[in-house]
Amino acid sequence: MGWLTLSEHPFAALTPDRVLAAVESLGFDTDARFFALNSYENRVYQIGLLDGTSLIAKFYRPGRWEARQIREEHAFTQELFDLEIPVVPPMKLASDETHVQVDGFELALFPQLIGRTPELDDLDSLFTMGRFVARIHAVGAQSSFSYRQHLRLETALDSSRYLLENDFLPSDLITAYETLMRDLFDRMSEQLASTGDWRSLRIHGDCHLGNVLWHEGTPHFVDFDDTVMGPAIQDLWMLLSGDRDHRQAQLLELVEGYNEFHDFRVSELALIEILRTMRLINYSAWLARRWTDPAFPLNFPWFNTQRYWSDHILELREQIAALDEPPLQLIQ
Repeated sequence: MGWLTLSEHPFAALTPDRVLAAVESLGFDTDARFFALNSYENRVYQIGLLDGTSLIAKFYRPGRWEARQIREEHAFTQELFDLEIPVVPPMKLASDETHVQVDGFELALFPQLIGRTPELDDLDSLFTMGRFVARIHAVGAQSSFSYRQHLRLETALDSSRYLLENDFLPSDLITAYETLMRDLFDRMSEQLASTGDWRSLRIHGDCHLGNVLWHEGTPHFVDFDDTVMGPAIQDLWMLLSGDRDHRQAQLLELVEGYNEFHDFRVSELALIEILRTMRLINYSAWLARRWTDPAFPLNFPWFNTQRYWSDHILELREQIAALDEPPLQLIQ
């Protein structure tokens, strides 16, 4: 698959001058401070203002979300913020909208929040994060999204098909990959059918440590770009790390805090390895779908190599064993 050149890609239009002009057109006086933040799916910039403060300008990737889906994302974060839940909603602009279209891009502005990444070894921090995730879910359960996506097994199936249909996999690994996908999806489908009671609600959707900033003793949840309808455990399992014993201890702290504000459904523990497997498949397909964006070959040079696909298949084979293991438990 051929790469687009820097000049051909839509994001090439976002020169510093154009970004600053877009922010100024919304009534802000910039001081020419301009810093590109670490974002690949969208383009995000820290913009300095004449009063010495800074704001964050987010240009959404064209064609990814419809305007009504972005509005649902913004409305959800504002709903949470209004209830004093530590999230960072977009700023309201002069039109009272939270995003506008500029040169073909949907643009939203956010206040700058400075914080550090939480430490998973600190069990007290996990307890606190569990409480706030529960508060997000208590609000998320009160209504449903009309236009945002649902977290479904079919999405991962579509991802695996995309990789095959667009010739990303080396020819000598295609048969192994196809056989592995059949085994994985058979197992995941059977386990989903036998899983007990769980429900789909509005969740963050991508709640890993990179999207949590510890500020003044409180975890602030940022970047709701992937907010979806899905099970509550999706916003908890990515906060677990290490071997089974470490994840078990971390889970106990998270759920203890979580249960103070929202009832945790124990049956959802059986979904963790299914969700992890889906994420692994979707991540590879995400890189593949974005491979014509020049930023991706530059920042992910290890992707789409023989070594990458061999390791990916090995990792997914290990997931078969993980799917067959008993789920984590809420016991000391």
